[in-house]
Amino acid sequence: MSDQAAPLCLLTVHAHPDDEASKGASTVARYKAQGVRTVLVTCTGGEEGEILNPAMDTPEVREHLAQVRRDELDLASKIIGYDNVVLLGYRDSGMPGSAANAHPEAFTNADLDEAVGRLVEVIRRERPQVIITYADDQQGYPHPDHLMVHEISVPAFERAGDSHWRPELGPAWQPLKLYYTVWSRQRIMATHEKMIELGLESPFDEKWFERPSHDERITTRVPIGEWFDVRLEALLAHATQVDPKSPFWFGLPREVARTVHPYDDYILARSLVDSPLPESDLFAGVR
Repeated sequence: MSDQAAPLCLLTVHAHPDDEASKGASTVARYKAQGVRTVLVTCTGGEEGEILNPAMDTPEVREHLAQVRRDELDLASKIIGYDNVVLLGYRDSGMPGSAANAHPEAFTNADLDEAVGRLVEVIRRERPQVIITYADDQQGYPHPDHLMVHEISVPAFERAGDSHWRPELGPAWQPLKLYYTVWSRQRIMATHEKMIELGLESPFDEKWFERPSHDERITTRVPIGEWFDVRLEALLAHATQVDPKSPFWFGLPREVARTVHPYDDYILARSLVDSPLPESDLFAGVR
């Protein structure tokens, strides 16, 4: 079932701790400010993440990396404003071709129906109208866990509303809209050009612009100017994964960065409501 009179809820599905900060954090903060209940599903513990901040590369941090990343996730989710954080319980699969791919508890090796069931149980309990997940085309960054996020999210969207599928997971609940989060070519190009204009060294080399572009598929641009800094603060909370001196994240002065591309971009992948495209609101047609 789905009840358009139910309290509004936004659920996002991410692969690792820090993905919730780099993808759509400002969008979540915007809807939280509007009174929407916000729920984060993190599928893995990020055990295979590299320590990219030299200041955090210590034996103690390496020894306790899984707990450190969980603590970072807790801090980042508070900064963003998530009402609930759900750990799906899988192990980080590591980068493509790494030894971690073979770990029996790795997300990439999970039984698909079992993993879909874990997500369906969360959806039925949290009752979101809108779900954000990863896109079907991930040629630009084919991480095994990112691929799995997509693989479980699409069937979970459908099965959560099917009262005959795994009824022991809770009363059926049908979400109304499914979105793919996407980094637009336009956003990367605008950031690159602004850095060149200001005489700054851009981290975006030619390889970035050789990646497949999904701009023609973008249906929804959510204005996030007022909440732009939330993403940066949430990224800084992931101290092992994010170098505070990184030009990739922090190369532009904040007052400039807020104006370059003050939107988060999405592809509407599935909708059971009418909402004219293009959109500026994930809950268009739901409210």
